[in-house]
Amino acid sequence: MSANRYPESNVFYRKLTRTFPRVVRGEGVWLVDADGRRYLDGSGGAFVANLGHGVEEIGEAMARQAGRIAYVNGTAFTTDPVEELASELARLLPPPLDKLYFLCSGSEAVEAALKLARQHWVERGRLHKHKVIALTPAYHGNTLLALSASAREHYKTYYREWLVDVHRIPAPYAYRCGCGGLPDAACARCDGSALEAAIDALGADSVAAFIVEPVGGSSTGHSVPRPGYLRRIREICDRREVLLVADEVLVGAGRTGSWWAVEQAGVVPDVMVLGKGITGGYAPLSAVATSQAVIDPIARGSGALLHAQTFSHHPVLAAAGLAAVRYVEKHGLVERCRVMGLKLHQRLEALRSHPHVGDVRGRGLLAGVELVQDRASRAPFPRKLKVAETLAEAALEVGLMTWPNVGQADGVDGDLCCLAPPFCVSEAELEELVARLSRALELTFQRVKAG
Repeated sequence: MSANRYPESNVFYRKLTRTFPRVVRGEGVWLVDADGRRYLDGSGGAFVANLGHGVEEIGEAMARQAGRIAYVNGTAFTTDPVEELASELARLLPPPLDKLYFLCSGSEAVEAALKLARQHWVERGRLHKHKVIALTPAYHGNTLLALSASAREHYKTYYREWLVDVHRIPAPYAYRCGCGGLPDAACARCDGSALEAAIDALGADSVAAFIVEPVGGSSTGHSVPRPGYLRRIREICDRREVLLVADEVLVGAGRTGSWWAVEQAGVVPDVMVLGKGITGGYAPLSAVATSQAVIDPIARGSGALLHAQTFSHHPVLAAAGLAAVRYVEKHGLVERCRVMGLKLHQRLEALRSHPHVGDVRGRGLLAGVELVQDRASRAPFPRKLKVAETLAEAALEVGLMTWPNVGQADGVDGDLCCLAPPFCVSEAELEELVARLSRALELTFQRVKAG
């Protein structure tokens, strides 16, 4: 038996029918398992490892804080790292977003953000404003309210009776839209006017919030909205008095080549949700960012946000976030992400010649490869073939970590390969990433055709 695997693990993993290679260390963009095998971390794990592996100063910052004070009740005390991290992020966030509420996961933060939107309107005496509008395809988390806002039908099969109603409009997903995402094409889906129609149909007096990923997450394989889309929805939300919630859990913290994806559209949401790469994966941390104007009605009313988590405002997690943000700033990693992102997308263009690669898209060090059965019609593979999963397994075999996603074409069918390497990736490592992905594609379709 290889030292790489535990034959009788007591760990209850999400995937119950496979064993897992045991990673023992990381070096930059590389993971090393117990047998010494090296994997290029082409997806930053789950879009998290922005800084790369083995940055000792972040672990040291956490250890120093743990040696001073590990935990305090966030309803009774504050601490230096929490205050300092909030100040650092407020400096980087677009004004007037300068108030932050810290949690542990993106799901928790989305849950808190939507509750904040609802409580904002209740405290203003607008009790009928409770409805949420979201995009499809989209994903916002696995807690019940966040999952309700997500468009993952394969998850909802099991939990539908527990979920709340969320109204959906189609995401600006150019590859799957008749307009092709062309800037001047009349298209309610891609120009934002579908949102206005939905608000009017529901009644603006009943709509509390619209939640959007400013650049598509894994659900659309990082589809980028056409220019003007985010500005249009911002203007619609203003006119209809609906809070705009930007979910930047996956696409924020520098991943798209700017600190926040909304920056490149010149748009400021009412609420922004942060997570994943905000600590580079060194600790679980998320945040809800908003303005004084959003929290003022609550401060003047009940005086407290009705969303409590035991580990909110955790000082050791905040110390990790503070060290990570300062590390990014010190080493110019957001600009590096932008530059290396251009190089990644240049290299990925070579995949377009593959007969089953329908599209390659994204921004910064974030890329999605959509796999199709037929390129001319864009017809997806039947779900039963599990093409995305087969590709992810083949990629691991050739030493590449990717992220698969499914169902984007019609809610059931559709296969995506998502990439998000750490910002420290070199040009040679980008070349290696694309070479290994090309090999994994060959293996995948050999297996698919073999049945």
